[in-house]
Amino acid sequence: MKVDARPFKASLLNVIKRWSLVFKQHLMDHVMHSLSDLDEFIKTADKGLSKKVEKGDYDGLVEIMGHLLAVKERHSVTDAMFEPLKQTVELLKTYEQELPEEVYKQLEELPEKWNNIKKLAIAVKQRVAPLQANEMTVVRKSCAAFDVEQHRFRERFRKEAPFRFDTKKPYQLLDTKHIEIKQMESAMTSIYESAGLFEVIVPDYKQLKQCRKELCLLKELWDMISLVGTCLDDWQTTKWADINVENMDLECKKFAREIRNLDKEVRAWDAFTGLDSKVKNMLTALKAVAELQNPAIRERHWNQLMQVTGVRFVMDSDTTLADLLKLNLHNFEDEVRGIVDKAVREMSMEKVLKELKMTWSTMEFQYEPHPRTNIPLLKSDEELIETLEDNQVQLQNLMTSKCIAFFLEEVSIWQRKLSTTDSVISLWFEVQHTWSHLESIFIGSEDIRAQLPKDSKRFEGIDVDFKELAYETQKTPNVVEATNKPGLSQQLEDIQSRLSLCEKALAEYLDMKRLAFPRFYFVSSADLLAILSNGTNPQLVQRHLSKLFDSLARMKFQLDSEQKPTKVGLGMYSREEEYVSSSEPCDCSGQVEVWLSHVLDSMRATVRDEMTEAVMAYEEKPREQWLFDYPAQVALCCTQIWWTTEVGIAFARVEEGYENAMKEYHKKQVTQLNTLVTMLIGQLSKGDRQKIMTICTIDVHARDVVAKMIAQKVDNAQAFIWLSQLRHRWSDEERHCFANICDAQFLYSCEYLGNTPRLVITPLTDRCYITLTQSLHLTMSGAPAGPAGTGKTETTKDLGRALGIMVYVFNCSEQMDYKSCGNIYKGLSQTGAWGCFDEFNRISVEVLSVVAVQVKSVQDAIREKKKSFSFLGEDINLVPSVGIFITMNPGYAGRTELPENLKALFRPCAMVVPDFELICEIMLVAEGFIEARVLARKFITLYQLCKELLSKQDHYDWGLRAIKSVLVVAGSLKRDDPERPEDQVLMRSLRDFNIPKIVTDDVPVFMGLIGDLFPALDVPRKRDLNFESFVRQAVLDLRLQAEDNFVLKVRPRDLLLHPHRHQIIWVFSNSFASTKRALHSIVLAGRSRWRAVSCAGSEAVAPAPEVSTGSVSGLPKGPTFVGS
Repeated sequence: MKVDARPFKASLLNVIKRWSLVFKQHLMDHVMHSLSDLDEFIKTADKGLSKKVEKGDYDGLVEIMGHLLAVKERHSVTDAMFEPLKQTVELLKTYEQELPEEVYKQLEELPEKWNNIKKLAIAVKQRVAPLQANEMTVVRKSCAAFDVEQHRFRERFRKEAPFRFDTKKPYQLLDTKHIEIKQMESAMTSIYESAGLFEVIVPDYKQLKQCRKELCLLKELWDMISLVGTCLDDWQTTKWADINVENMDLECKKFAREIRNLDKEVRAWDAFTGLDSKVKNMLTALKAVAELQNPAIRERHWNQLMQVTGVRFVMDSDTTLADLLKLNLHNFEDEVRGIVDKAVREMSMEKVLKELKMTWSTMEFQYEPHPRTNIPLLKSDEELIETLEDNQVQLQNLMTSKCIAFFLEEVSIWQRKLSTTDSVISLWFEVQHTWSHLESIFIGSEDIRAQLPKDSKRFEGIDVDFKELAYETQKTPNVVEATNKPGLSQQLEDIQSRLSLCEKALAEYLDMKRLAFPRFYFVSSADLLAILSNGTNPQLVQRHLSKLFDSLARMKFQLDSEQKPTKVGLGMYSREEEYVSSSEPCDCSGQVEVWLSHVLDSMRATVRDEMTEAVMAYEEKPREQWLFDYPAQVALCCTQIWWTTEVGIAFARVEEGYENAMKEYHKKQVTQLNTLVTMLIGQLSKGDRQKIMTICTIDVHARDVVAKMIAQKVDNAQAFIWLSQLRHRWSDEERHCFANICDAQFLYSCEYLGNTPRLVITPLTDRCYITLTQSLHLTMSGAPAGPAGTGKTETTKDLGRALGIMVYVFNCSEQMDYKSCGNIYKGLSQTGAWGCFDEFNRISVEVLSVVAVQVKSVQDAIREKKKSFSFLGEDINLVPSVGIFITMNPGYAGRTELPENLKALFRPCAMVVPDFELICEIMLVAEGFIEARVLARKFITLYQLCKELLSKQDHYDWGLRAIKSVLVVAGSLKRDDPERPEDQVLMRSLRDFNIPKIVTDDVPVFMGLIGDLFPALDVPRKRDLNFESFVRQAVLDLRLQAEDNFVLKVRPRDLLLHPHRHQIIWVFSNSFASTKRALHSIVLAGRSRWRAVSCAGSEAVAPAPEVSTGSVSGLPKGPTFVGS
């Protein structure tokens, strides 16, 4: 690669040559100009110094002194210039640059000429020295005289210059002083020149210079004063409505900044102080004006302002800023602020009162007709009540304000009005509620009118007054006007007092009815009144029967010739729709308490007669056929009776020498049980299936008891292992059933229990049975205690069912007092029923002390075998089968310790976690599984491992309730697919039921556990493509993605939306709003379809399940949880 540098070289040489010429020319010019200037100076100085000066020739002397001074000033510079000039000439020669000959000549001659001039100057100076000394004396005298003059001028300037803010015509004074100072400065300049020539030291004349400086500062200050004054004068003509305080304030602040930027010397002058005060006062006044522009200012506030300032003026549209400034607002800043603040507060009050008037001028009562009489009743309006409360609080706050004076009267009036409105509305609703409640009783019920004629007459008067009042109030729709009518409050109070008398009479009447039929103690007053009101119409009363009896839900009545029901009962239906025909027709005429007693007696007689017949017919046909001939309760009880009988026969045969008698009976039990299990897999009605499942549950326990006695080689009926069992027996002499356990014996109470399931009996259940029955045998009460979910209440209820007795469960709370507890004990004592008080230790300790006395009085009466006893001041009948049980969760928050006198009345029973595996096994048998024991072990192992290995989630439940739910599903799947192996059925149930609630991270662990417990099993899911299409469509309608994983969580119709379930709870985090909407849409879309789904065969159509959504912190009873 080659580079041609010739153009660059040529260009570079040209540049160098050009700059070389420029530099050489500059040096030549410098040399020539320096020499020519010096030559000219020497000629001038020589000419001037050569002149003769005579004494008295002042001008000639000055000229000579000027030349001498010039030579002196140039002396050092000129002496040093010749050698550099010579060197410059030599340098130019080096570069072949020749200078004119004249330059060389000057360079040779001028040093000599310069030396001659210096000598001449010395000589001349010596010659004029006497003259110079005389002139110096004159100059010094002039300086001294001028110094005196400047001091005089300074004093005169301080007096006459416009330093004061109130100076008139300041600019004329400034012009005059400017001329005087200029004259003085001219004289001073002349003195300075003379003193410089004659080398005389002159004073600085600071006073004159200070005057000049102050004159300039005064000019600047008065310019500012003039500008500010002009601007402020212009503002003062501004009309009040046009005043723009913001712009004026900005301009004033700008002036203030410019004033602060003036020289610091002016700050001591009166003119500056006046200007600064004027601007500051204006700023303060503008602040006040800005506050006075507040729309809250009224005429009364202007009058207050004039009174404070002492200046009167008329405030109208012609008022200007000047009028306001006359008030000297800058002197009353705090007062103005106080008046404006008061005005603002008053405007706020005015606004509140205005809104108050507007609100209540349009506020009207809403009415709804009374269902029976069409009387206009006030409708509960939350908005009205809330507005009334808020406005009362607002008025109360206004009354506490220190600015209330102007509005005091108006606020007080509104307070009285709204207070009256509040009290009247509250009183009205109380009266209206009581009237509505009692109207249907005293007017609509002929039975009660006949029973309470005096109070019915009183209520008729109340009814007339209230209706008149209601119609009159309706004519005035406005709330405040209607409620503030004179005498209205007194009328309502009078009606309320008369209603109280009616309520008291009614309460006494209800107590009388409760004494006549003690089960009325366990229904609410409203339900009891509904029963009494329709007492002569059994068809209307029977909807309340489920509240009075354990399982009796309705009755079958005999029809007359017109196919209308009469008052003769032919049979009873349970909650499960099981029908039992009465042994004798039941007369349901007359007073309700009378015919309900007939129903109770008929129910017990029917159960007893059915049991008599069933016991006798047990051996006439195979058990699997026999049990279909009788109600579930009877079949179960007779099965238990015959179990006791057959075990007794086996013991007798063992004693006779037949050693294998018990084993043979055990084989018979297994055969009977397997027969029932086989029947469960087949097609059965819902009621028959439940009946067989319940019998299977009890049969498994009976089988295990016999097996245990065989294992322990028991050969005597007096062995404790046998005596500790609840054994039912039939007495032919008394034609009645008895239940024995240990040394206690109980008469079977024959309460109709319907077709209800029974608890699985575990060793824990046996121990609880023994404890509770022994407590009753010893005339005490039972107290199961233990953590939640251990079966305290359910075991007590199940024991009651085993004895055919009614069990009432009461949820205790802090609100229960000794009277409510006493009424319950009164009802239990007269009915002979059992009462189970859940979480008894939540009742306050003061109440528990009284309760102890009440319980003891009941126990003492039983112990003394009284037929009646005194309780709460009245004599009541006593049925000795009464039992009082309490359950407690020890150590929980909010629980009290039982008093010692109460503890002594109850026999404690510790409840612990039950044997899940045994329960699971028995329930599997009841659901129709043959390999129940092996499958139960796998089931419980899985749930134990899930509890330990899976993450902790609020909605996870691996307890007894979840186990039961899966077992119900497994039974349903087994019946749907009876040919499938049982391990596959259970595996499918465990997988498909739990997957929807397992969070994503736990799914692999759960599936791994399933795979380990059920190896080599891959059962396909039970699909419902029709239902899945509903799910997908609901998701797509919301413009979401129908992912398979999400669909699987919703899909299992037979699992999660199973007819046995009552509720499903979906668990979301706060960010899953879209998922929540999707699930809600799915449920709505599938609800109509779900209502058409039946469980199997002839079973009843299931209701659509309820679905609730939200975060879940604890596990309620019953619902299924599905994780998101």
